[in-house]
Amino acid sequence: MKDELLLQVQKPSRYVGNELNAVHKDWNKTSIRFALAYPDTYEIGMSNLGLQILYYIVNNQPAPSGVEVPDCLAERVFTPWPDMEQQLQTSNLKLQSLESQKPIHEFDVVGFSLGHELTYTNIITMLKLGGIPVRSAERGENDPLILGGGPCAFNPEPVADFFDLFVIGEAEEVLIEIINTLRNAGCVTRNARLEKLSGIEGVYVPGISKTVKKRFVKSLDPSPYPLSPIVPFIEAIHDRAAVEIMRGCKWGCKFCQAGWTNRPVREKSPEVLLQQADELLKNTGYEELSLISLSSSDYSSIDTLAKTLAQKYEKKKINISLPSMRTNSFSIKLAKEIARVRSGSVTLAPEAGTQRLRDVIGKNMTEENIMEGIKAAFEEHIEAVKLYFMIGLPTETEADLLGICELATKIFNLGRSFSRRARITVNLSTFIPKPHTPFQWERQITIAETLEKQKFIKQNLRVKAIELRWHQAEASFLEGVFSRGDKQLSKVVEKAWELGARFDAWSEHFKFDLWQKAFAECAIDPNNYLKERQKDEPLPWDFIDAGVPKELLLNAANKSSI
Repeated sequence: MKDELLLQVQKPSRYVGNELNAVHKDWNKTSIRFALAYPDTYEIGMSNLGLQILYYIVNNQPAPSGVEVPDCLAERVFTPWPDMEQQLQTSNLKLQSLESQKPIHEFDVVGFSLGHELTYTNIITMLKLGGIPVRSAERGENDPLILGGGPCAFNPEPVADFFDLFVIGEAEEVLIEIINTLRNAGCVTRNARLEKLSGIEGVYVPGISKTVKKRFVKSLDPSPYPLSPIVPFIEAIHDRAAVEIMRGCKWGCKFCQAGWTNRPVREKSPEVLLQQADELLKNTGYEELSLISLSSSDYSSIDTLAKTLAQKYEKKKINISLPSMRTNSFSIKLAKEIARVRSGSVTLAPEAGTQRLRDVIGKNMTEENIMEGIKAAFEEHIEAVKLYFMIGLPTETEADLLGICELATKIFNLGRSFSRRARITVNLSTFIPKPHTPFQWERQITIAETLEKQKFIKQNLRVKAIELRWHQAEASFLEGVFSRGDKQLSKVVEKAWELGARFDAWSEHFKFDLWQKAFAECAIDPNNYLKERQKDEPLPWDFIDAGVPKELLLNAANKSSI
């Protein structure tokens, strides 16, 4: 990146590269080159563990037989902030990778991580700035293959026209098979390469694949894991070393896509985790080690593992953190026992305000459980509690909304009985039906209904000292449209981008009026995507086998109707 450009933008360190543990290979000695693209800023992308894992796998692929040096290379690229986008356009420069500063159109594969529906316009930004035709049908023999993966790939249809192929599920093993297929493809045409790639289990090639079965890693212990991850120049969202202790979740909340698509539950052995933790801390210099999973307290040896690590690194003043813990007295006491730096807050997600509605949505948490965990937190001198609820859940009534106010007030009163400085924050999000969950057929409430429910809770939350926050209704609306969308929506994404939509997941950049105009110009009514779906109607993602039979989802959905 030219120095004069860096002087014109905020946070130039986003575009420099050369961080600790970054991998630099000789471009001319490699034949398979991956650009790992994250459609958001550097500091958000560098917090993504999946990106670090794929970077490690590609760059550590052994050389094929008869070749002296490894032939695979992986480099990173992130969405430039609007100021850098403007500088690149003004200077007539292409979007480049961090490591070699090569334009991304020179790579063989550009792989996008699709973590959130509101990053879709950033994909267009990166392709346009990279000199790559936006639509797969427009690409020629010299253009890279555009690959997508991540949570949103479980319904890839709204952006399928922009991609040549997708990985459905976990990518560790599939990525190696993709590399081997490309190695053996020789000089065949682009379509012939895609035809070969479509034969890999877990790979979806739009226009070729008929059905796709999710891939998952059966055993985590031997699975490749980056023990020398890149340490960002600027503080990332998660600025810490992280060991993944397990995958999957046993609880089966009916609204949670990750809980259904990440099945089955798999654990790493304590022996492997202790070894990985040691290597990670030695190779990064971090002062915090995070034990991560969807629900860390469900790891069968969490007590022993956490205490062993805390004791081992106590003298080095390395903090052990346990995100994603169920807030109960065991978790609170364990977190306090192992923490060098005591957490000032706890987070709890009751999701619904009444026991009836928690039972409907499969949230296995009673009010007694909730109050027990919160009391344990206050007893440990924690003074801030964050509560997460959803509005618009199936079968929700006014009594359920009042229940949010009543539960928050009970927790506030309990906290103030321990400390006058106790603080409670209530966060409201709008329920969004997600593919491959028992609630995939449910309707999503409208923007007007969302605003009405937010207002109702604000009016009935009598304790003004309780802080109330909520997700922007229009952003939730848009996420819901794309969550269960079809191929028609690709033209809306492209049109919204042309009108100026960028960084839609950032509230300061989100411009809903541009999306309204894009829907209107494409003659598409977005409200149709929020309607209830009939149980027997075809769904855009039906061709994907996510590992859970549809009959199981239907049974769980029917049990919710109480």
